[in-house]
Amino acid sequence: MTTVPTTDSGDRARSWLRRVWRGISVPLVAVLLGALIGAILLLVSGASPLEAYGALIKGAFGTPVAVQRTLEKATPLIFSGLAVAFAFKAGLFNIGAQGQLLIGAIVAAYAGYAINGLPALIHAPLALLIGGLAGALYGFIPGALKTYTGAHEVIVTIMLNYIAINITDFLADGPWKDTSPSNIVARTPKILPSAELPILGNVPLGFIFAILAAVIVWWVLYRTTLGYEIRTVGLNSSAAQYAGIRVARMIIMTMMISGFLAGLGGAVETLGIVGRFQPGFNAGLGFDGITVALLGKTSPFGVIPAAILLGAMRSGASQMQFSAGVAKEITDVITAFILFFVAADIIVKWLIRQRDRDDEKVTLSTGWGK
Repeated sequence: MTTVPTTDSGDRARSWLRRVWRGISVPLVAVLLGALIGAILLLVSGASPLEAYGALIKGAFGTPVAVQRTLEKATPLIFSGLAVAFAFKAGLFNIGAQGQLLIGAIVAAYAGYAINGLPALIHAPLALLIGGLAGALYGFIPGALKTYTGAHEVIVTIMLNYIAINITDFLADGPWKDTSPSNIVARTPKILPSAELPILGNVPLGFIFAILAAVIVWWVLYRTTLGYEIRTVGLNSSAAQYAGIRVARMIIMTMMISGFLAGLGGAVETLGIVGRFQPGFNAGLGFDGITVALLGKTSPFGVIPAAILLGAMRSGASQMQFSAGVAKEITDVITAFILFFVAADIIVKWLIRQRDRDDEKVTLSTGWGK
């Protein structure tokens, strides 16, 4: 009688560790290389890398207040990173997360100050949902244009970003402007207390929502038929069409879900941090989502530490400037080098002797005419 050999638990553990290492090795080494180049720049400028990085870490995690500030900065980055990563799975490059985030932020602000008489248990989630839906509707536009006209989502979303900037500037300095006598700048009125997202200890409620959003996105992508169809379209839209998947519907739906996530990021920023919409306060958060998505290898769970890293660098930059006398823009330079090494991962993989695998490659976009 023959027995079927079973897989040794030790072999399974080693296989799992290898998979984990393949997933985190490139981002981890990219961060280390970025920090190393940053240290060289600090030395050239006459500063101490140890003192500067020590101040950076202290400013980001040294006190409960610093941790809260880091999580606040990371929260919209998680949402925008999820938005970009979700679109990646369908082979779409959503450059428009910035515009979708802005639309979600200002619509959530309007819902936060204009809707009266609701308890906090209803008002805050409603304003959050309205902001997300506004982002979804704005994401529908490039999805529909790509599907029915062949317009490329990169070009369309870039243009829609500028449209969103001008729309929100107009609303904040026009019909939705704060008309209180003391106000002289373009901004909406402050949201009502019932619309505010509270802070639980030193953890913003919006950060908890962001973690839940990452879990839900992972579940949708890898545990549902919808997610399977989205990923199939991203791998090969022609094969997906042949298999009976409605590619047009998937593209539109993906862009709407991506826009919804970005809109939620803007809504959380308004309702949980700023307390109103003011032009310039949300600048770059959607574009930073591209960095977060790439650094996280377009994984919903990888987006979380990537966003916390960027949030920590933004949060600790001021402390680095005051304690070590280093311009806080150096953190942007380090971030740029990290992104460079993630994007040009062939350099990192050569350093760590890692070979490419087809299932690890990130397809940023389909062809111009598809």
